Amino acid sequence: MIQVQHLTKQYAGRMAVDDVTFEVEPGQIVGFLGPNGAGKSTTMRILSGYMPPTSGRARVNGHDVFHESLAVRRSVGYMPETAPLYTEMRVKEYLRFRAELKGLAGQAMRRRVGEVMDLCSVTDARRRLIGNLSKGYRQRVALADALLHEPPLLILDEPSNGLDPVQIRQVRELLRGLRPKHTILLSTHILPEVESLCDRVVMIHHGRLLADDTPENLARRLRTLTEVHAELRGSGEMTAALEALPGVRKASAEEAGDGWQRLVLRVEPRQDVREAVMALASERGWQVRELHRRLPGLEEVFVELASAESPGVF
Repeated sequence: MIQVQHLTKQYAGRMAVDDVTFEVEPGQIVGFLGPNGAGKSTTMRILSGYMPPTSGRARVNGHDVFHESLAVRRSVGYMPETAPLYTEMRVKEYLRFRAELKGLAGQAMRRRVGEVMDLCSVTDARRRLIGNLSKGYRQRVALADALLHEPPLLILDEPSNGLDPVQIRQVRELLRGLRPKHTILLSTHILPEVESLCDRVVMIHHGRLLADDTPENLARRLRTLTEVHAELRGSGEMTAALEALPGVRKASAEEAGDGWQRLVLRVEPRQDVREAVMALASERGWQVRELHRRLPGLEEVFVELASAESPGVF
């Protein structure tokens, strides 16, 4: 669906996107991560046909973004971080206007406008002026606009920006439901959203590609220590015995009530000591109420990768 090869974009001597290469397969939801100024929005604008690259190539749905810009725009539903909505128009009026610009007409246009209003939960605001809507409602109107022409690719720049927790959950469920028909490239700062929603993660920093993999694989290959959490009850000194296990660097404990202790084991990278903990508990006669491993989250992944790229920045 997306093929990016050695893509660069330069502004007045500053390299916003620097030799980036990645691919997105049809039907995937891909998280596009990086700090402000990393080049995410620039890359998205290039892929949407809104600006040309300085060099390199990018294809969307088989179309070259430079030579076939109109075909690319027909294949893409693009939602920028701050959508340029017409605030003097009413929601339904605006969506009908946008649908006509995208080639819809008559009964098909009216049906599709109704569908996207229902999908994005703005039907109740269809007669309200956009200028009087909250930021969350405006985001949902912008998402409805991106969906109008049923594009095979959705490029969404911070779609949850300004939404409350209930609305964020609704947007996540909506995006999951779109997966069979739409490929989604999603830029967001809400990292738990990426971990729960995305098949793959593409990370960039200072315009350069840092990583392209699944969230699970990124976490496994880090040098960062992982954690094993346990709740145990029994006699004897637990922390010292657990710290003696191979791969355990440190164990800490706190009381969890009724004789139970809540323990956190800091474990060497790519080590899994849960079987050893169970064997030790069985040997010592400890009761086990909980035992699970916590891999590093995407925030820890990104900080480590970015620190390796630019020592001293973080």
